[in-house]
Amino acid sequence: MFRVMLFEPRIAGNTGSLIRVSAATGCELHLVEPLGFGLSEPKLRRAGLDYHDLAHVVVHPGFDEALAAVPDARIFAFTVAGSTRHDNIAYQAGDVLLFGPEPTGLPAEVAHHPRVSDRARIPMLAGRRSLNLANAATIAVYEAWRQHGFAGGS
Repeated sequence: MFRVMLFEPRIAGNTGSLIRVSAATGCELHLVEPLGFGLSEPKLRRAGLDYHDLAHVVVHPGFDEALAAVPDARIFAFTVAGSTRHDNIAYQAGDVLLFGPEPTGLPAEVAHHPRVSDRARIPMLAGRRSLNLANAATIAVYEAWRQHGFAGGS
């Protein structure tokens, strides 16, 4: 399956929502510290409902450690400045979909890291700043999963 990596997420509710998406789709969720909340925070638990035990969540102390955990994976950095539309990528099992913190997005040094295969964007109307993190990651996961025929889904 695919991997979603959140670089230094700040809002517990978004991460909780992505825990639920991870459980519903089978994708792994990788969180890169520092986090802007505690993993026992009520908003995180509430947004993830009872899906925490069904999700595969890995916490990494930093970006280097997160990259080391996915040594052969292609990494797609999602950013409003991305050059490739998210649905024009031929996703492969094991790909990493990398997203930055709310509200700033990925720092340039992360988006342009040598391990990043490409910078992807999700279309929006002109003049809009960005999508909600959980919504953007969900769009990307479901596109990647769709390309694989929703393997394992019902």
